Amino acid sequence: MYAKFLGYDSSIVAVDLWLKEHFSKPDHLKVLLNEIEEMQEDIRKLRMDIENYAIKRDVGVARIAAMQKELRGTISQVDSFISSRDRKGLLMAGADRALREVASIFKDDPIEGPLQEASMSVWARMQFED
Repeated sequence: MYAKFLGYDSSIVAVDLWLKEHFSKPDHLKVLLNEIEEMQEDIRKLRMDIENYAIKRDVGVARIAAMQKELRGTISQVDSFISSRDRKGLLMAGADRALREVASIFKDDPIEGPLQEASMSVWARMQFED
């Protein structure tokens, strides 16, 4: 967004790649996926303990049910994270294309300046919406 205000004329994808290269962020999706794998492994170990009579069956079944509920919640969280990110990415790509097309249509027109400022306002508003 700031690159657009500074007059950066390339695409969102190029800016995004540059930012990822120079300013890495924690990968929350990767953390959630690792957590899912660990939960599945814990459930598997608990089932083995129940089969080997290390844990009483009724206690083990209750623990498995609770762990599976937590696992389903984490999977749901991953799904919502991915769908939200995909939807916003598509919207931003479409907006970038529309703003570029409008800017090229009105190039060298007296309305170009106010149109550019309006475009940046729309861009900023979209950037902060969920």
